[in-house]
Amino acid sequence: MSKITIIQTGSQIKCPARQKATLKALGLGRIGKRAELEATPQIRGMVAKVNHLVRVEEKA
Repeated sequence: MSKITIIQTGSQIKCPARQKATLKALGLGRIGKRAELEATPQIRGMVAKVNHLVRVEEKA
């Protein structure tokens, strides 16, 4: 399975609680924080829910 790097680019201050919980589950929480995770369908779904707050870099 490939890996992806997720970088938080937006603030979670005015986000709903579910989006804050999703960011925490991804290992994020501050702007500029990075998390390297496996690119499973579950992780990709979580990223899709907060795509306005994160940037994704694909690893080969």
